[in-house]
Amino acid sequence: MLVVDDSRLQRRILAGSLKKWGFEVIEADSGDAALHICRVAAPDLVLSDWMMPGMDGIEFCREFRQMDRADYGYFILLTSKSDKMEIAQGLDAGADDFLTKPVNPGELRARISAGDRIIAMQRELSDKNQMIGHTLQRLQAAYDAIDRDLVQAKKIQQSMVPELSRDFGASKVSLLLKPCGHIGGDLVGMFSARPGQVGFYSIDVSGHGITSAMMTARLGGYLSPVYFDQNLALVAGNDGHDLRAPTDLAKLLNERQLADTGIDEYFTMIYATVNLATGVVQMVQAGHPYPMIIRPDGGVEFVGQGGLPIGLMAGAEFTQSEFRMHPGERLLLYSDGFTECSLAAGGMLEAEGLADLVRCCQPGQSGQEFLDDLYWNLTEIMAPGQGMEDDISATLFEFNGL
Repeated sequence: MLVVDDSRLQRRILAGSLKKWGFEVIEADSGDAALHICRVAAPDLVLSDWMMPGMDGIEFCREFRQMDRADYGYFILLTSKSDKMEIAQGLDAGADDFLTKPVNPGELRARISAGDRIIAMQRELSDKNQMIGHTLQRLQAAYDAIDRDLVQAKKIQQSMVPELSRDFGASKVSLLLKPCGHIGGDLVGMFSARPGQVGFYSIDVSGHGITSAMMTARLGGYLSPVYFDQNLALVAGNDGHDLRAPTDLAKLLNERQLADTGIDEYFTMIYATVNLATGVVQMVQAGHPYPMIIRPDGGVEFVGQGGLPIGLMAGAEFTQSEFRMHPGERLLLYSDGFTECSLAAGGMLEAEGLADLVRCCQPGQSGQEFLDDLYWNLTEIMAPGQGMEDDISATLFEFNGL
């Protein structure tokens, strides 16, 4: 503790009381001398007279507050002043408390005890802030590491969709995949094991984030467009591979999903196969939104028979739909990220709203250009400030025969 007073007797009286109470006391006879001591010793508590020759207590207090120090210093002014404006002047200079001269020992002890409590709380707060700062640094380092991993995971997930558009004779399949975060739980894809046949799908895994992304990685391996021997949608024959019936694929995936203990996730799916010579589509709908046929004249029709998601129930039965497409028609599979998107006007887009978005796309657009325009139209009517609440994906099949 630092005692500052130009009166040697007053310093001795104050120092004697303070030492008796267990404080270590340093004395200074002027504001300049006190400043020099503060630069070297940085006292926790200062007891300074207001009226001193040269630098008075107010000026000393201002200089004291300008000093660069790690901990807070508590400052008490000793004064015979009692005018409110003068007290306000002292507070404005940075004083924490006042004592009226002559000093009452009991009041002095109480004011110093109050200062001690404030200093102790400040130190505790400073220690906690320092601990919080170190913790935030560690959290930032952990976040940066996770972020790097997520960026790499995104690249791996993108590699599961090696091409976004592919021609199959005169027909074409195009894909759209827009995760709401670094990685997502939607998956789209296509493959063809022999000319004249093509299979394509749209999958939406329950939940979001890393767990869903791991599930899509697994499903991507089950439906590989490159390694046909690993693709569950294909059946090996004597002269190559044939497409498995959509309902058979749904049953097989359902069995595999339920066979793995500890996995609570399920997924919805549309999987369709097309005979490009006849235009006949065979399709299974497992909890996924109803696909849309887009006519050359702009008309739309929803098709499908519903069904349970995959991975919910053992022995689930799946219904196969069959219909014929004509040249110029398009089949759009999409995730509920479209239909359940929150709109600026309120509510969700829903199926009819998606049909309206399809009609708003520029005439003559096809393939990837059509899907990009469809997604752009959606972003234009999204609720502002919310961004994407769910992954958005779509598969577009355009039929023009072989």
